[in-house]
Amino acid sequence: MDLWVVVPAHNEERLLQGTLAALAAQDDRAFTLVVVDNASTDRTARLADNFAGAATIPTVVLTEPEKGVGSAVDTGFRYAIERGATHLARTDADCLPRSDWIAAVRRGFAAGGELVCGRIVARRDENGPLRRAAFRVMVVVAARFGRYRAANRGPDFRVPYTMHAGNNMAITTDLYQRCGGMPRRPSPTDRTFLNRVRRTTDRIVHRRDMISANSMRRITAYGIFGTARWYLDRGPGRRTPDPR
Repeated sequence: MDLWVVVPAHNEERLLQGTLAALAAQDDRAFTLVVVDNASTDRTARLADNFAGAATIPTVVLTEPEKGVGSAVDTGFRYAIERGATHLARTDADCLPRSDWIAAVRRGFAAGGELVCGRIVARRDENGPLRRAAFRVMVVVAARFGRYRAANRGPDFRVPYTMHAGNNMAITTDLYQRCGGMPRRPSPTDRTFLNRVRRTTDRIVHRRDMISANSMRRITAYGIFGTARWYLDRGPGRRTPDPR
């Protein structure tokens, strides 16, 4: 298995180093890391380059000028595929993958998954227990809503809808190419991508032990109801898609 991990990053100078440190501290470090600087105007690219220069894991830094997380992820994945990757994983530059995250990714593939989805949890270093509880409730509500949404149901889907987070997923390169890849656009892209996958395969594995903790800054920027709208895939409304 030739595994590559892609981290899209737009103006992430505050949180990127924590994400990279968490990846460098994985129990299983047999992977290549690709950081895709997505039109950042801060020190994101410089921090990524500094990390790559001293990293103990093979690290590549790319630039994607077309702004949008979908564009950044697609560029990183296709770069890896062109260089022989057989399996791809993604987390985001504001997330903290647990030390056994890569190992859990491999277990998902070993169990027969072509797409492996992890569990959504909130970072514990942001806000307090009440906001983390609110985050958990929103995830549950959004997941249940997604199951019954008309756009997620139909005879063209090979498996029922189960929400997954794009910032905690892994996919075989074969499936990525067969399904058409990540939509090259700003967030939200997760539901569109998942539905592309669901039209292509039924080999989707969900692992509760595959954990990459999410930033809660969207709740701070949008409020609880605005964030709920986002997780229900209704977009940012009048707000910018970028909560920073």
